[in-house]
Amino acid sequence: MPDKHASYRSRYTADRLIPGAFDGETITRRRFMTGSAHTAGAIAAGAFTLPALAFAVGPIFKSTPHSWVTVGKVGSFPNNNYVPVIATLTPGIGEAGKTTVYMRAFNPALDTDPYDRGTPYIAISTRCAHLGCPVRWVDAAQRFICPCHGGVYDLLGRRVGGPPVRPLDRFYTRVVGEDVQVGPRFSVNSELRRFSPRDPAEPLDGIGQYLYPSRPTERKL
Repeated sequence: MPDKHASYRSRYTADRLIPGAFDGETITRRRFMTGSAHTAGAIAAGAFTLPALAFAVGPIFKSTPHSWVTVGKVGSFPNNNYVPVIATLTPGIGEAGKTTVYMRAFNPALDTDPYDRGTPYIAISTRCAHLGCPVRWVDAAQRFICPCHGGVYDLLGRRVGGPPVRPLDRFYTRVVGEDVQVGPRFSVNSELRRFSPRDPAEPLDGIGQYLYPSRPTERKL
């Protein structure tokens, strides 16, 4: 009958006759150094990966306050050209919370995309979809042009030249009494399909819409 103690191995290094062992020691120096090296490596890897992960995932859980801002009266905007207006999108922070919005009335001859049905006014953001520089509407060319890197957009805000990766962002619009109001910003792809707001340089066509996911905290209208 095999001895049940034959395979027993003491946990003390002195009993196992390990050179340099001392009484009461239960872990070898080699094992300690190996474990320490692995722990230090894991900490170093975490120092690089965790901030990058937080930077990538953080915006998904960032809640953006929404408000509606009056930018003019009904009849103030033509349906074939844009009028720049100043809108305070983030109150309480002074000039930094203001932006220029290009406004025009809905035009069934131009706005044939199904996503624009029921929209009383078209409100185009001035933030370039390349790096966020301010674009301006050039009436003579019927184009939005970014002076920084040559981004060019057509009458509907779709990219027609330069490095931008998607059309210009837009704002929801509504009419309250005689007031025309703009609300939350949204992004669009090349088909003008609406998405929750994305940052510049984030494409929304093809695999881009999955690489830069929507933000659940953005309220859908």
